[in-house]
Parts: sequence; C-alpha cells; structure tokens
Amino acid sequence: MSVPSFHDYYPTPGALSDQVILITGAGDGIGRAVALACAKHGATVILLGKTVDKLEAVYDQIEAMSAPQAAIYPMDLEGATPNDFAQMADAIQSNFGVLHGIVHNAAQLPYLSRLKDHEADDWMEVMQVNLNAPFLLTQACLTLLQAADQASVIFTGDSVAVERQPFWGAYGVSKIGVEALADIWAKELARMAIRVNVVDPGPTLTALRKKVFPGESNLDLQRPEQITRAYLWLLSLDSQSIHGERIKIQLGV
Repeated sequence: MSVPSFHDYYPTPGALSDQVILITGAGDGIGRAVALACAKHGATVILLGKTVDKLEAVYDQIEAMSAPQAAIYPMDLEGATPNDFAQMADAIQSNFGVLHGIVHNAAQLPYLSRLKDHEADDWMEVMQVNLNAPFLLTQACLTLLQAADQASVIFTGDSVAVERQPFWGAYGVSKIGVEALADIWAKELARMAIRVNVVDPGPTLTALRKKVFPGESNLDLQRPEQITRAYLWLLSLDSQSIHGERIKIQLGV
C-alpha cells in the first residue's frame, strides 16, 4: 500500500473550515504564504510576528479574499518569556477556545560562520527564536490543542539538520534541535489526537535565504506559494495517519 503524500493532495476551498491555526513568522516569506493559503481554504488564522505593519498587510489580504477574519498577535520571539507565551495562550482561549494547528515558521539566520567566530549574543538570540520559542509556544498551547478533535503541529526543518553542514553556526545547531524537539513531542503525544511533523521546505525564495546567499539566482529557488500544499495537507484531516514524520518538499519529483 502506498504511503500518503502531499503530492497527491488537492485541497478543496473549505478543506480547513472551522479550524483555528496559529502561524509564527506570518508577516513574510513562507509564513505569509501559508497563512494566506490556510485562510483561502477556510481557516481562521492567528498571525504571529514581530513586525505589525507586515502582519496588517497579510490581514488586509485575507480580508480582501472574504475569508474568515484573521487575528493579529504581535510578539517578538527574541525577547519572549514563558509568561508571554502563557498570556498568548490565555488570549487564544478567551477568543477562540481551541487551536487546531500550529505552524512554527519564524526563524533567525544572521550570517554563515565558523563556530569559533560566532558572536555569543547572536548565538543566544538565534537559539531563542529558532528553538526555545517553538518549545515554549507548543507547551503553552497544549491544552488548546487537546480541545480540538484533531490537531496538527508543524515544525519547519532544514536539510542542514540532517547533513550537519558546517558554517551554518547557531542556525544549523538550532535546526538540529528543532527536529529533535519535534521527534520527542511526536513520541510523547502519540496517544493524543495531536499530530507532530516536520516540513523541510528546501531552497525557497525568502528574505532569510537571500540574506546569506545574495548572489543566488532566483530562478533556482521555489516560491513560498509553491510549497504551501504540504502545509495544508498536514493541517487537514486528510493526513490523520501522518505523525512523527519528516516531509521534505521536492517539487517536480
């Protein structure tokens, strides 16, 4: 029997109807594209990010498509404390009472560097945004996820975590940690109706990517809008059997 794949998934307009989905880094890049795709397919999206102007722009786009009204939750993950995440969960509880999905997309990648040359402050900031925040946010939202009949948590991975590539500094180590974190969450939540998976988007045209590879041809990169189907699939009930998996997006394969 063949293994289900997002390549075979063609979402209907209402595929995520009545779902409440929280997306970090929702103001730009992959987070923005996933938020718009989720809203288009019927979800109520909670847009979390640090730049209010960008979040408002995504909010306006969702309003223009007559999708369910989105919510904006400004938060700078770099300075967020456990109490900040607890307050966020309380706000979601008060306004929605449930959470059907979380997409962990926000990330920091200041530069490529040898470990011996990496600035300590930058190391701490990257670990906070890329690893600590996804752990704390997921932990704070567990009760909300348990309130859903079926819930899905998606962590965004990277091939550097698998290949252990040098010169990626704190970002590379944080992504190794994220994928380990997702694996442990998946095992610990195996008896609950909360699925946990990792998506490796592959080389994608985002500001984060261009920051470290400014000379890379855009023609060699996939667009964020091209990869949203994998996220929609993992958030939908069509992937109920998928848990503890690592999904690598390879368009055209």
